[in-house]
Amino acid sequence: MDEIPEETAGPFPGDGSNGPNVLTESGIVRSDLTKSFGTATGVAEGIPLTVQLVVLDAAKDTPLPGAAVYLWHCDAQGRYSLYDGEITKENYCRGVQAADAAGTVTFTTIFPGAYQGRWPHIHFEVYSSLSEATAAGKISATSQLALPAEACTAVYATDGYDGSAQNLSRTSLQTDNVFRDDAAVHQLATMSGDVKTGYTARLAVGV
Repeated sequence: MDEIPEETAGPFPGDGSNGPNVLTESGIVRSDLTKSFGTATGVAEGIPLTVQLVVLDAAKDTPLPGAAVYLWHCDAQGRYSLYDGEITKENYCRGVQAADAAGTVTFTTIFPGAYQGRWPHIHFEVYSSLSEATAAGKISATSQLALPAEACTAVYATDGYDGSAQNLSRTSLQTDNVFRDDAAVHQLATMSGDVKTGYTARLAVGV
């Protein structure tokens, strides 16, 4: 399979490359990203979203059990924990998981909002192991998952996503500054679910 396209981590990675480093904090290894950990107590509100990434050796098309993924995204209001205004002391919507025998990592979180200038997305970094990730060590791949338009439209019609529908209408996968090179052909998640029961986003990640 093809390798996942290399993308920017953006200005809010929380991996020590631009300000705060959440990777070395106790509590970062977790599957539920809806709550902050440590001394922070904030909770991210929004439509439930399960994110499943399958980490594969691109050359062999085989799973990479034990590889680790650090995943992060904005909240329903388009804000990033650790960085934005009143949530600089929160660390929700961020976490690390090690891949199981099938190469799969699973996170429970909320559907992110759409902020000005970007198509709705989720950031992630792949590391060779959990110990490498929690030491903020060598990154194997940095990329972004794109969320499908149909799910975004449905979610942004619900309460709590003020401004997201308008922001979504002003961009596209073809014009987004990250996805426009190939319209996210390797990064567009397969989506199931609905706004009442929550969504699941799945993506194969070749490294």
